[in-house]
Amino acid sequence: MAPIPKPPAEAGDNPDTYVGLDADRAERLARDRGWSTVRSLPPGAIITMEYREGRLNFEVKDGQVARAWKG
Repeated sequence: MAPIPKPPAEAGDNPDTYVGLDADRAERLARDRGWSTVRSLPPGAIITMEYREGRLNFEVKDGQVARAWKG
């Protein structure tokens, strides 16, 4: 029997703590805190809405995180 897959790591921190940070610094910090995937997006980007455990999304405007959310 095949092993049961383990979902990606998801850090326990609040995504709002990244808002206002420099995008590069925020991405490094998120990875250090245990997020397995960090995705930076421009404002208004068209994205799929599936939820991915372990993913942190950043909306980046003028080099700073304007919004952050899980999935």
